[in-house]
Amino acid sequence: MFNEGMLKEGALAGQTIIVTGGGTGLGKAMGTYFLQLGANLVITSRKIEVLEKAAGEMRQQTGGRVLPIACDVRDYAAIEQVIAAAVAEFGRVNGLLNNAAGNFVSPTERLSANAFSTVIDIVLKGTTNFSLAMGKHWIKEKQAGTFLNITTTYAFTGSGYVVPSATAKAGVLALTRSLAVEWAKYQIRTNAIAPGPFPTKGAWSRLLPGKLAKKLDPVQRIPVGRVGEHQELANLAAYLMSDYSAFVNGEVITIDGGEWLKGAGEFNMMEAVSPKMWDMFALMRKKK
Repeated sequence: MFNEGMLKEGALAGQTIIVTGGGTGLGKAMGTYFLQLGANLVITSRKIEVLEKAAGEMRQQTGGRVLPIACDVRDYAAIEQVIAAAVAEFGRVNGLLNNAAGNFVSPTERLSANAFSTVIDIVLKGTTNFSLAMGKHWIKEKQAGTFLNITTTYAFTGSGYVVPSATAKAGVLALTRSLAVEWAKYQIRTNAIAPGPFPTKGAWSRLLPGKLAKKLDPVQRIPVGRVGEHQELANLAAYLMSDYSAFVNGEVITIDGGEWLKGAGEFNMMEAVSPKMWDMFALMRKKK
């Protein structure tokens, strides 16, 4: 069931949605499902050849309308051009999925200032830039709109070895909750998703190269015993982008099989205790 689409046919019919980082991985998976539900799609990233290839595949799979536009989310003027092109092509924009990201797994002291800034600029400033430009447009046009941001569970807690990403994603979390309150009066909703492990070949091979990926297999940390399927994330994204979630605003929904809660619980590591050892603990308590 979790590999199947969740919403009814036409749930996003007539809507136009911009997806940053929309040509590969999870952005492509979510965008494809938006198309299947009847939306028009604008996909952006820095590499137009990747976007055009993805757009062709998505059109063939869904029969939907896809507009690929190269854009660096760090460039505010380029973002304004994307919005203008989307409006010219489809008449209006109804939703924005801020999905573009960058990350390094590294001891922080090994990072250059430029490496740190690159992640901050793409993740936090990119999300802020696109949200600001899109929000200004919607407010000027007196048009309702929906933001959906992608954050992480370590935005709640922080995490070593991905400090630039944790810093930036925490900012995206604060942005989500802040705009949800301030811009609701303009009929603009803002929500976020905090995904757990949804493996994509490109991202995971970069973050955990070689044998390290197997050694640090996230399945070992996930209570439900598996990683996420792309359709599961796409289902949640489509719901939050649709009118079915019209009363959901300022929410950050975790979809990780219980991974972050297992890591947060002080005694969750006791799962490694065997039944025989538990019997020994029980006998020790009785003796006391």
